[in-house]
Amino acid sequence: MLPWSAALAGRIDEHHFTSELLRGNPLGDPHERPLWVYVPPGYGDEPDRHYPSVYVIQGYTGHIGMWCNRTPWRQPYPELADQVFARGDTPPAIVVYVDAWTSLGGSQYLDSPGTGRYHSYLCEEIVPWVDAHYRTLPGRDHRAITGKSSGGYGAMITPMLRPDVFGALATHAGDALFDVCYRPEFPHVARLLRDSYEGSYDTFVADFGSRVVGTRETDFPLIEMYGYAAAYSAEDDGTVRLPFDDTGNVVPEVWERWLACDPVLMAAEPEYAEALRSLKAIWIDAGTKDEYHLDFGAVAFQRAVAAAGVGDDVVRFELFDAKHGAIEYRYPLALAWLAERLTP
Repeated sequence: MLPWSAALAGRIDEHHFTSELLRGNPLGDPHERPLWVYVPPGYGDEPDRHYPSVYVIQGYTGHIGMWCNRTPWRQPYPELADQVFARGDTPPAIVVYVDAWTSLGGSQYLDSPGTGRYHSYLCEEIVPWVDAHYRTLPGRDHRAITGKSSGGYGAMITPMLRPDVFGALATHAGDALFDVCYRPEFPHVARLLRDSYEGSYDTFVADFGSRVVGTRETDFPLIEMYGYAAAYSAEDDGTVRLPFDDTGNVVPEVWERWLACDPVLMAAEPEYAEALRSLKAIWIDAGTKDEYHLDFGAVAFQRAVAAAGVGDDVVRFELFDAKHGAIEYRYPLALAWLAERLTP
């Protein structure tokens, strides 16, 4: 396995997308975003052929440039995705790499007064632009969304919120079952905040932005929790409300807002259950040693999907031996499975 970039059988077009919905967002983050669109081998040879599309979204702290990161003896996902179609045994598809990074580390792919309109940016701007500029099969039955961790979360909730846009999904260790994956961290974060910043997130955020990030061990756990709160429980004026108090105990009215965003609980709501029943394909997986216990979230979401009335023939579920990181080898498995089910 060579450590350098490999030539692609298809191609990746790198665009700069100007979003009107992200213009003037609460964090002042760029409204001009990179957007990568992969077209499979043979795309230029058959000008009348149209293709299903798969949208790829990233986990917390993910931005589009990180798809170029290389580690020894492994290939980055865009190369693995290309190999899926280069082999010729999977129906070709267009793969869209979406950037939804924020200066808090992520958006959870939601519309929030704390971060911006990232859900609408994806569904109302990116998808129509791709359909207008590439030969996609534009119907929702030929369009999927996939991601890992927070990207897996976005992949679960986006088709429930917009079943008219996405007809299939794949979630790899996606954030779910919030009582298990988030709530146990509240006392730990409250203690870090108390001991390092006198309990003030305002003080932490000011300090975080004033120096090189990662030079304090408190940086990631504190910004991660704050980023989630900005997505799930910001007030209309942008004020971020935490789901716990200074003792780490839950603040019920705020925690209820988080739970309303939990894919497991959303699936039990009639509107979202109906959306799930309309999907053509649902891939759910996670590692059995996941540090955030997202294997339990995967099990809970699979059960919630079944309880919503989704047939076993629509769902692919698997737990595998791994932790949370370094599971990019799972993504092309789901990509091939989705491409087969999205192709007429």
